[in-house]
Amino acid sequence: MINASEADWLHLDVMDGRFVPNISYGMDIIRAVNSVCEIPLDTHLMIVEPEKYVEAFIDAGADILTVHAEACTHLHRTIQHIKELGARAGVAINPHTPVESLFDVLEDVDLVLIMSVNPGFGGQKFIYRTLDKIERLKKEITVRNLSVTVEVDGGVGLHNAEKILQAGADALVAGSAIFSSESPSDTIHRMKAISENKM
Repeated sequence: MINASEADWLHLDVMDGRFVPNISYGMDIIRAVNSVCEIPLDTHLMIVEPEKYVEAFIDAGADILTVHAEACTHLHRTIQHIKELGARAGVAINPHTPVESLFDVLEDVDLVLIMSVNPGFGGQKFIYRTLDKIERLKKEITVRNLSVTVEVDGGVGLHNAEKILQAGADALVAGSAIFSSESPSDTIHRMKAISENKM
């Protein structure tokens, strides 16, 4: 059993079977989780045409709403819409997408989510070339003196958390590493300890 309140955020992956091969859940599940969860809901939309559903997911309880750059024709407009509705705006990119493609919207976002696996399924291995991408993004954020959270999702665990944080990540998304461990609570505490030691 895991106590979600031991985490800083709860990361919720919404998948539509089109942008990614898998299907997960929608607004009703977000709303149900929001009704029993006091920590922020970090909602990651892996769906086509996310701009059509921004308001519905925020109404359901998303505190942070992240859309994929690859899925947004008008990315800046979608970011602004999220923020106008009172949520923090995040943008995610897949492993093949250059991080530099986000540099024109860095001033507008609250969070950048770097996918370190191809999105859609849990349990994949971390793509270590992602570390260089994290470093380039963090350098750009620092040079511009911006307040943008760098989040990393995919293949994150106790074996590589320190390297990812050293590369410049601020937030780690861990699914399989926590839920497959013998003691999920202990794994969360150990990962948080790694983060605190890195600071």
